[in-house]
Amino acid sequence: MSDQTADKPAAASNAVGYMPGFGNDFETESLPGALPQGQNSPQTCAYGLYAEQLSGSPFTAPRGTNERSWLYRIRPSVRHTRDFVAVERPSWKTAPIHLDKAPPLGQYRWDPVPMPNKPVNFLDGLQTVTTAGDAQGQSGMASHIFVCNAPMVDDYFFNADGELLIVPEMGALRIFTEMGIMDVASGEIALLPRGMFFKVEPLTKSCRGYVCENYGAKFTLPDRGPIGANCLANPRDFKTPVAAYEDKETPCRVHVKWCGYFYQTEIDHSPLDVVAWHGNYTPYKYDLATFSPVGAILFDHPDPSIFTVLTAPSGEEGTANIDFVIFPPRWLVAEHSFRPPWYHRNIMSEFMGLICGQYDAKEEGFVPGGFSLHNLMLPHGPDLDAFEKASNVDLKPVRLDNTMAFMFETRFPQQVTDLAMQMPTLQKDYIDCWAGLKKHFNGTKEGC
Repeated sequence: MSDQTADKPAAASNAVGYMPGFGNDFETESLPGALPQGQNSPQTCAYGLYAEQLSGSPFTAPRGTNERSWLYRIRPSVRHTRDFVAVERPSWKTAPIHLDKAPPLGQYRWDPVPMPNKPVNFLDGLQTVTTAGDAQGQSGMASHIFVCNAPMVDDYFFNADGELLIVPEMGALRIFTEMGIMDVASGEIALLPRGMFFKVEPLTKSCRGYVCENYGAKFTLPDRGPIGANCLANPRDFKTPVAAYEDKETPCRVHVKWCGYFYQTEIDHSPLDVVAWHGNYTPYKYDLATFSPVGAILFDHPDPSIFTVLTAPSGEEGTANIDFVIFPPRWLVAEHSFRPPWYHRNIMSEFMGLICGQYDAKEEGFVPGGFSLHNLMLPHGPDLDAFEKASNVDLKPVRLDNTMAFMFETRFPQQVTDLAMQMPTLQKDYIDCWAGLKKHFNGTKEGC
């Protein structure tokens, strides 16, 4: 048995070619000459490898959105998938969830979930908080949290229902995919495409974080419009892995999610056996510190869409299936303006998490590892303390430091799972953070 994963870098230093509209193809090999030149599927491949195409889009998709990669592997993937047996994963839910009663409705917030006192791997430590849309109709999403303190040594997984956006909050993960290895720490994100084999190993004693399961169109960069060619997330900062493979012949288990159901099969080898690959359907990682925010430099507070890192478009132009939005360190300079997010109701529903520091609209009660849900058309905004502070502060330029919050924002209502409503970390008094907002109206312009 040999293991060819040693000394492989966590990510290549090139821009990701996955993003639709950029048209870049990448190529990488673990053994010299493993990647054929001039054709995709020669009569025989070097090293006795098999050629296989992994498609992330219909064959006839336009060039700008056509996604596929050619994999040169030790065994074809049909050897990794056989004799599936249905299994239960009660903590992982899929939309639509049909209830015999009205779903819970309100503004909700949770404290961080505690770390387990026994070994739990990434797959077993995932819990669904909300679902939206319809996975079989390939629209909508689910938001999950995960805890992890043990590796998936001989366990492998692929998700046929959607791609997975992983947002670590505490610790670091090593994600070994078919196409290589990515080390992803708090402050970074990783994207695992639909249908790709992978396993996860914690690089720290314990890890915790968030996962967005995207059932719909794949994440891409948002159009910048009048912003122009620069700022927000730049393509060069998205990193694809270099080729790395396992050549081991030991009992292994492949776990699959398909149409909301879970399956398992036993095989006698690792499915992470891709020696070389080229294409644009790839996993990638991104350092959130490389996001270049833009904002108002005179007055008023722009919409939070200016903080969109990735967007999964829907069939309706300008209305996202999902937006992944961050609130990073930045300068606030607007004059005669209420600087935190204003009170609002909107068509999108917002699952929010905190990676580090404080969130300027919720300085108390919202802590790293915590999360909240403000569903579509339900009002929300700064708590009492944040309102009072922002209404009376001397408006000098100020830099927000040591902060990183994010949102999984979708056009669909997010239905809270029974599991999430029964979590002991649910803040039963969250709605009271607005209870002290009192009437100031007196019929005059005094105080304007």
